[in-house]
Amino acid sequence: MTIYMPTAKKTTEEKLKKPEIKEEVKFKGKYTEAVGKRKTASATVRLYKNGNGNIIVNGMKINQYFTNELAAVATQPIKLIGAKEANFSVVVRGGGKSGQADAVKLGISRVLIKSDKDLKTTLKAKDFLTRDSRKKERKKPGLKRARRAPQWSKR
Repeated sequence: MTIYMPTAKKTTEEKLKKPEIKEEVKFKGKYTEAVGKRKTASATVRLYKNGNGNIIVNGMKINQYFTNELAAVATQPIKLIGAKEANFSVVVRGGGKSGQADAVKLGISRVLIKSDKDLKTTLKAKDFLTRDSRKKERKKPGLKRARRAPQWSKR
């Protein structure tokens, strides 16, 4: 005779607990901080002036966290400016990887401007300072999706 034991459900505290971020590399010293957002992703970027060009995203190197294409998208402002003597520490939450990469790109652009006002014209010309405000449209009542209506039949 087998006794059925249901698996323990997660409590509300466990569900609301934020994911822990691994701290492999910690940068020390003064930093400048900025936030970038895209869809539901939010990235907090810290710029440490004296460094060697490392970018840490959620405790991992950027190429470990993102694919090569998304890592290239996230680092576009750095490549444009050529900031090789600065370290970046990024904490990104929410959304998918593509939205997170765009949030990191905006956050890096904003933190570069906070550190040096002269970079604003260069970054603005490439549209790195424009926040992409597009979000998923909500589903409406009586429709199958946001705009998709059920098929109409005359008879």
